[in-house]
Amino acid sequence: MRSFLAHRCENAENDASSLLYQKAAKYHDLIDLTVGDFDLPTPAAILEPAFEDAWKGHTKYTATRGDPLLCREIADYYRRMYQVSLEEEEILVTAAGCIGMTEVLLAVLNPGDEVIVPDPMFFIYPDQIRLAGGVPVCLPTSAEDGFSVDPHALEEKITTKTKAILLNTPNNPTGAVYSQETMERIGALCKKYDLLAICDDIYTGYVFGGQKFAPMITVPGMRERTVCVNSFSKNFVMTGMRVGNIVAPRELTRAVKHLNDFMMYTAPAISQRAAIYALRNAEEITKPIVDQFEQRLEYAWKRCCAIKGMQAHRPQGSIYLFPSIKQSGKSSLEACEALLEKAHVLLMPGNEFGQCGEGYVRIACTREISVLKAAFDRIEASHALE
Repeated sequence: MRSFLAHRCENAENDASSLLYQKAAKYHDLIDLTVGDFDLPTPAAILEPAFEDAWKGHTKYTATRGDPLLCREIADYYRRMYQVSLEEEEILVTAAGCIGMTEVLLAVLNPGDEVIVPDPMFFIYPDQIRLAGGVPVCLPTSAEDGFSVDPHALEEKITTKTKAILLNTPNNPTGAVYSQETMERIGALCKKYDLLAICDDIYTGYVFGGQKFAPMITVPGMRERTVCVNSFSKNFVMTGMRVGNIVAPRELTRAVKHLNDFMMYTAPAISQRAAIYALRNAEEITKPIVDQFEQRLEYAWKRCCAIKGMQAHRPQGSIYLFPSIKQSGKSSLEACEALLEKAHVLLMPGNEFGQCGEGYVRIACTREISVLKAAFDRIEASHALE
């Protein structure tokens, strides 16, 4: 009998990481540092009023653009945080950032359009681009440059087929935070070659060392050629609530709304109510969470630096560490297999995040420091990377 799968799904879950997870299942004392989810509860300041709203009847469909009150709160947040004034037509509420990103790509890409993506990258981007008929073009970055984008290298990747540049800063998996100068130089190239900047702004709160995140939309001349894809998952510990939003020029939000109307219709109503209270209390909610993660990443970085066969740059942002294991002589997958077998610690192979991720592993610092300590104690004692 023939396979009824579309070609795009023929290799689903057939990758090396899937086999790694299968092997991990047999270890009952496993410490899993692969998943970008939290050991922290969603703050009560978000949950309690949202539950009250549910009892008041906020469990129905909302307006298809999003709960009007949430849209106003998003506009107020941008005004408060970034000094950007948004119109109602520039905002669309989506069911999480990944849905928003997929819908944006479907709305802007024609078959054969190229999208430049810095590598290493969040591993779903290439598939999202291909699903929309586009062609992902990887832009290599290196640890020596802090995994930032080199504007000269970026310009060399631009062709007549280039439609957009997809940016993620603070970055998953590298933790790189692009400087204001880098953002401005990328913006200048977008204007020079008439390109769209699609920005995955999911980790905006997680910027360390006194730095502040400034979205591409704040770069002069970029307002009409920038899409900000947002999520409430990370900044507000709301991963399971599946709610996000996009901020974009009217023409784009209109097109994405058209897609969203028949793909999702509306994001979960109760999650949208929770998002309202998240934004109203953003500064009070986000700071202690980010402070805690800064401590975790700082701890993990120091431990990495002391382990033979592992090197790491000091974390700039996000909730991940991306240490090199090149000194061990092992590939990313071999290193993760060795750590699993000898230390019962599960990390993600860096090659899952693109060709430039080979020789690295990703550590999700989503467990408290006592658990991180246990994991690094095991790694150190196992000598798995020597």
